[in-house]
Amino acid sequence: MAERGQLPPPAKRLCCRPGYGSGCRPGLRAGGAGPGGGALCAGPSSAAAASALGLLPLGKTQSPESLLDIAARKVAEKWPFQRVEERFERIPEPVQRRIVYWSFPRSEREICMYSSFNTGADDPAAAPGGAVTATGGAADAAADENRLPFRRGIALLEGGCVDNVLQVGFHLSGTVTEPAMQSEPETVCNVAISFDRCKITSVTCSCGNKDIFYCAHVVALSLYRIRKPDQVKLHLPISETLFQMNRDQLQKFVQYLITVHHTEVLPTAQKLADEILSQNSEINQVHGAPDPTAGASIDDENCWHLDEEQVQEQVKLFLSQGGYHGSGKQLNLLFAKVREMLKMRDSNGARMLTLITEQFMADPRLALWRQQGTSMTDKYRQLWDELDSSNRPHRTVFTRAIEACDLHWQDSHLQHIISSDLYTNYCYHDDTENSLFDSHGWPLWHEHVPTACARVDALRSHGYPREALRLAIAIVNTLRRQQQKQLEMFRAQKKELLHRGVTSITNLEGWVGHPLDPVGTLFSSLMEACRVDNESFHGFSDFTENVVQCKSLEYQHLPAHKFLEEGESYLTLAVEVALIGLGQQRIMPDGLYAQEKVCRNEEQLISKLQEIELDDTLVKIFRKQAVFLLEAGPYSGLGEVIHRESVPMHTFAKYLFTSLLPHDAELAYKTALRAMRLLVLESTAPSGDMSRPHHIASVVPNRYPRWFTLSHIESQQCELASTMLTAAKGDVRRLETVLESIQKNIHSSSHIFKLAQDAFKIATLMDSLPDITLLKVSLELGLQVMRMTLSTLNWRRREMVRWLVTCATEVGVYALDSIMQNWFTLFTPTEATSIVATTVMSNSTIVRLHLDCHQQEKLAGSARTLALQCAMKDPQNCALSALTLCEKDHIAFETAYQIVLDAATTGMSYSQLFTIARYMEHRGYPMRAYKLATLAMTHLNLSYNQDTHPAINDVLWACALSHSLGKNELAAIIPLVVKSVKCATVLSDILRRCTLTTPGMVGLHGRRNSGKLMSLDKAPLRQLLDATIGAYINTTHSRLTHISPRHYSEFIEFLSKARETFLMAHDGHIQFTQFIDNLKQIYKGKKKLMMLVRERFG
Repeated sequence: MAERGQLPPPAKRLCCRPGYGSGCRPGLRAGGAGPGGGALCAGPSSAAAASALGLLPLGKTQSPESLLDIAARKVAEKWPFQRVEERFERIPEPVQRRIVYWSFPRSEREICMYSSFNTGADDPAAAPGGAVTATGGAADAAADENRLPFRRGIALLEGGCVDNVLQVGFHLSGTVTEPAMQSEPETVCNVAISFDRCKITSVTCSCGNKDIFYCAHVVALSLYRIRKPDQVKLHLPISETLFQMNRDQLQKFVQYLITVHHTEVLPTAQKLADEILSQNSEINQVHGAPDPTAGASIDDENCWHLDEEQVQEQVKLFLSQGGYHGSGKQLNLLFAKVREMLKMRDSNGARMLTLITEQFMADPRLALWRQQGTSMTDKYRQLWDELDSSNRPHRTVFTRAIEACDLHWQDSHLQHIISSDLYTNYCYHDDTENSLFDSHGWPLWHEHVPTACARVDALRSHGYPREALRLAIAIVNTLRRQQQKQLEMFRAQKKELLHRGVTSITNLEGWVGHPLDPVGTLFSSLMEACRVDNESFHGFSDFTENVVQCKSLEYQHLPAHKFLEEGESYLTLAVEVALIGLGQQRIMPDGLYAQEKVCRNEEQLISKLQEIELDDTLVKIFRKQAVFLLEAGPYSGLGEVIHRESVPMHTFAKYLFTSLLPHDAELAYKTALRAMRLLVLESTAPSGDMSRPHHIASVVPNRYPRWFTLSHIESQQCELASTMLTAAKGDVRRLETVLESIQKNIHSSSHIFKLAQDAFKIATLMDSLPDITLLKVSLELGLQVMRMTLSTLNWRRREMVRWLVTCATEVGVYALDSIMQNWFTLFTPTEATSIVATTVMSNSTIVRLHLDCHQQEKLAGSARTLALQCAMKDPQNCALSALTLCEKDHIAFETAYQIVLDAATTGMSYSQLFTIARYMEHRGYPMRAYKLATLAMTHLNLSYNQDTHPAINDVLWACALSHSLGKNELAAIIPLVVKSVKCATVLSDILRRCTLTTPGMVGLHGRRNSGKLMSLDKAPLRQLLDATIGAYINTTHSRLTHISPRHYSEFIEFLSKARETFLMAHDGHIQFTQFIDNLKQIYKGKKKLMMLVRERFG
């Protein structure tokens, strides 16, 4: 708004001395204050002025206001000062002073409106928050109201930071000191304000702040002038003072001015002097000279200062930012400001709306999208929406604009409705659908509902609240009458419709989520009328107190309007129209933004309803509407048969349920259970309206992709079910009914699992005994989750299985036995053995359930049966668990072992077999371990370069086991090792281990060896030695094929290890020498390497 170093705008009109030229306007200024003369603003009428501004304490004696002040105040409000001068030849100085004095704004409300988004006025549409800045200040200001420019301005004023206040004509100036902060020094801001007809027309501040609205320094200076007018020195316009100077005085004045400000004004002064001295210059062709303090000319538009460029910048900023949820808030605040201005009859409201629209239409992306044939982003759709558009292709902003042009207010029936509280026709007996009056003789208004409500909004926005209220009541009465007739119509056709199972959407254009927000408009209009402190806003004597207090508004049943039933009030009417709108059956719109808007608006409206405390009168309204919604068929979202694409009622039904539960539990449950359905996810859609075939899509496997908000809708469905489960605790019949509804209507395993967990927590609260019925519900839901996710991938599956076992444990031993007997429908074999059976057989479970020996044995028998079944079905993953679970039962253990042997030749890997073999050895079955180790060796294959293979330790363990069992076992396993292992270092390691054991040493498991070392010249070690030497030879040739110089030293060490193995044979020295000679001959080209070989090995 204010720019650093910017001078006040040039004067818009010229002032001259009388008789200066033939074209000079009349308007002799009388007076003789002399140069520098001035007076305090309040002058002789300071008490009257203070009284008018509400500054005097209540009850203090005051003098009547003078006729001069009364006349001057009225003139100052309506007439530009030029017109006053032209009308009267002589204007006495006291008159001039009073007009100038009264021309400054007198109300703080407008100052607040132009320095923050929320004035605290009674417009619920005006969102809280602060001025939007180019750096995204709206969010911060909304979080901390003290940062609002208006609040900060008050703080600066009350802190004594305003100084040097001077009013010269229609120009106010002063300095505002910004106190030092932790990171910033004290700063002094120079503020200048021009005003005309009680409106600020321009502001300048040296703080450099760029914003749509006034900075805190402008606010502080303005409020200083409003609150302390008697402390502001007032001068007539500067031209008047200059008129009173002679030539010498004028020259002295100019020279002193240039001397004080020579660095800034000297170039300009010289330029003006040259032009004035030039006879033909443009400046000499014009009579008079500009005066920035002389007030407005006749042609000047009288409006508050609005930085149009900043408005456009804010729209640009909004459109350029990614994501519309966060940044959309500032757009809402901008439109709220437009509404606030319109309500106060401020012409800048319409101007702001025009600027927003023009900036939107000028955005180059619109033309680009039109050329490419692509749709707008959601960001643009939001602005489009705020400009009264619709997301449906056939209703654009332009079609709405054209429709709006056709709207008029000349209809005599409409005029009577909005202008009178007494407009009735008790003799009117036309009971047709579009009758003008109802059976009471009260007026009705039949029009497209969003359009009718737009009229209400327009009346409210432009400052006609009473007229808006009258039309709102007529519309609501019309809706209630239509509702009753729809119910009667459905009852007449109910049997036929239900028999056919057919329904159609009666309103493709839903009222909740509609761009014009018809239900929200009616609700807000009626709620405003029943606010406790509504009247406080009609005056403005203590505005700043109202700003603070307005957040704690309460609502009352104010006396009934003439056109309401006995006992009804604006409050009951507001609640009822909200329930009507929320319960309307309406089709889900196309597109992400439109669908999210439906959800968001529904939640916003319910949030407002939740602020209202329900009494008996309102409970009757809830009962009435709940019954209607259940019985109204296709007109209701809770009707018996609804369209597959209807907007779900879960969020609304949850609110209805919690509201009705304390008063009518049966109706509450009936409503909530009816709302649980989510037909769009049913595998087969009911026959119905197929007018939008493009919208019908297979729900398997893509789950209806056109519903972008489906995950949110499912979570709301889950919340509704959870609310019912919590309320039904202790009621067996209700719990069974809710369980059936969940199993029938919820199709998401994750949400059913959440409900199961919720039910479990509620059933096992620490401060009460477990609710066994609710525990069973929890278990049933958990079992359903197991069945749903058994054949699908789910990252939470392991958590789900563990939770189910915990839940079954709480239910009792029979539940654990049941899940084990039916494991194949619930778990994979791995889950059944490694999690379910293992947990059931743990000591903690036995202690938790206080099982006796018979119960323990029965449970153990079920676990062993499960283990054997799982081992048969999936031996690779379940064999070890089966052996563990069956080890205390000989027959079961032998059966499990046989299953392993049968599967070993075909389906099991060497790692699985080695693991089971180690288990067998650990349990004291070394021969069975040996058997399994030999089977594992047949599956293994270690190539020459796999010297870090994870199975090496298993091979070493198997050879050690065989060695400990005896020569025959070792002789049997070595051929398998030679066949499976080609890695020289591994074979040499095995060879050394087999030759280290000396007679008399105890082998594994306490068995003694024969006492003699085994000979390397005889089987089985000879075969192993030959294989090891051969592996070294093959590995050497393989490594030399692609060796690089940086690996030479490593290769020499490898040959050293090979020599050690060669030397274990009786002719090993000869073999190694021949081997080295062969290398020298074959790889003589690798001279450096062969030189290293000669140095080490000769």
